[in-house]
Amino acid sequence: MANRIVVDPITRIEGHLRIEVEVKDGKITDAYSSSPMVRGLENIVKGRDPRDVWAFVQRACGVCTTIHALASVRSVEDSLGIEIPPNAEMVRNIMEGALYMHDHTVHFYHLHALDWVDVVNALKADPAETSKLAQSISNWPKSSPGYFSDIKKRITKFVESGQLGIFANGYWGHPQMKLPPEVNLLAVAHYLEALEWQKEIVKVHTIFGGKNPHPNYLVGGMACAINTESPGGINAERLAYVGRLLEEGKQFIEQVYIPDLLAIASFYKDWGAIGKGFGNYMSYGDFPTNGYGDISNFKFPQGIILDRDLSKVYDVDHRNDDIAEFINNSWYDEYSEGKEHGKHPWDGETNINYSGPKPPYDQLDVSQKYSFIKTPRWRGKPMEVGPLARLLVGYARGNKEIQEAVNGALGHLDVPVEALFSTLGRTAARGIETQLVANWTMEFYDTLLQNIKNGDTRMANMDKWEPELWPAESKGVGFAEAPRGALGHWIQIKDGKTENYQLVVPSTWNASPRDPKGQRSAYESTLLGTPVADPELPLEIIRTIHSFDPCIACAVHLYDEHGKHISQVQNVSSCEI
Repeated sequence: MANRIVVDPITRIEGHLRIEVEVKDGKITDAYSSSPMVRGLENIVKGRDPRDVWAFVQRACGVCTTIHALASVRSVEDSLGIEIPPNAEMVRNIMEGALYMHDHTVHFYHLHALDWVDVVNALKADPAETSKLAQSISNWPKSSPGYFSDIKKRITKFVESGQLGIFANGYWGHPQMKLPPEVNLLAVAHYLEALEWQKEIVKVHTIFGGKNPHPNYLVGGMACAINTESPGGINAERLAYVGRLLEEGKQFIEQVYIPDLLAIASFYKDWGAIGKGFGNYMSYGDFPTNGYGDISNFKFPQGIILDRDLSKVYDVDHRNDDIAEFINNSWYDEYSEGKEHGKHPWDGETNINYSGPKPPYDQLDVSQKYSFIKTPRWRGKPMEVGPLARLLVGYARGNKEIQEAVNGALGHLDVPVEALFSTLGRTAARGIETQLVANWTMEFYDTLLQNIKNGDTRMANMDKWEPELWPAESKGVGFAEAPRGALGHWIQIKDGKTENYQLVVPSTWNASPRDPKGQRSAYESTLLGTPVADPELPLEIIRTIHSFDPCIACAVHLYDEHGKHISQVQNVSSCEI
């Protein structure tokens, strides 16, 4: 008999996620991913001015904030045939690069590291040995014995008070925690440092976009005017400040994040064989260097890999029926064509119809619909999206920068290429691409400065701003690579208003329920075969799910027309971290 383990909610993510697995003989034999929350942003923006939609859909998330605005303005520009100036392209790239640097570093330290790092065990560390370790892997200045001794004292106060604060509810002492005390102390110290650093890098968004989260965007370019002499524009002082923030971010990533990632990963090489999944990977590509329409010059290449075969890369077409969303296992009204039918996002429908069990409930009835997440497919196949997909596609496309970075990490850890297809590979890929993006963002910054020096200060193309210049009907797609993976916004415009709008976000691809063929998506697939040492403390489940950095969306309850809760998430037992 298989035992059912329920983890609800999965914490240290954005939004609400429930995972149920069946365990037999110490390994997961089946898995189900369910989200008990819904937003309905597609319905909110219907009938609105397309030029304003970015401001609404950007609120899909407070973590991957700016990327939804970028995808939205790209969809409108694509629909209307607008090409933005090179400076606006560079500013958008810089803001997206800063998002990657912030988002991935925060994920590693504050959302994922505590799946591998035992905070309480750090109390056994010798600060002098931790200092030697730190200095052997990095030139980061904060590495003296006295520094680590002070960190150890801070942790001791937490533990002795019985109030671990930000480190509460961890799986401390779990048999799957393998780090020596000194590595644990090093990681905890940098966890605290990252809390301070992450407040700085986001200032890039406030300079170019006016605020963070949810900075301002503009259909046709960016709303920040370049004026090197004016205190009210993007002047020389502000540009220099951006450069300093990017350089400091690059140093933190290279001297803290990457050394810590490699040090921790070296003790968990067995996880290079866990969390493999079905082996299909998709990247939309991003970071254009010659305009959004020229995908051949994207820093992240576009493509699809099937069955882990790196010898063949398929192209992505967002405009045909390759991409379709199914709702056979999702809480929406069925399409008129039937539950076996999928719809391309341009024709998508979002008609909420909750038919699940009345909460609280012990287990999902997986013979019925069991999630608010839809089920997207590419040519009928499930896809994994995210950092691992991006690096694999870039590697298979022959991108030299990506190949060198990946080979360098594999060589350092002394693991084969096959180790990439795993929970460990997914976590390592996030760090590898963060370093790549940090370097690219400095390139974008230098290009912006050179353009300005050459006298080009254009930041927006307003030739088609007025609706009377638009066709009666048009449609477009804005795609991007969010930190968590392939993101697409599809829009139809009619008589100057938004006729239909659909978002297919990374976690829709990864976290969705089964499709009409019974195929599992990434979360459900990658959990199969995972060993579980203690069903009461299912750390192994959390590790693999966190390796995707789930982003289900901001915390929202669903109400009926009388204001009563239909679905509400509550913490449960020992599985709440």
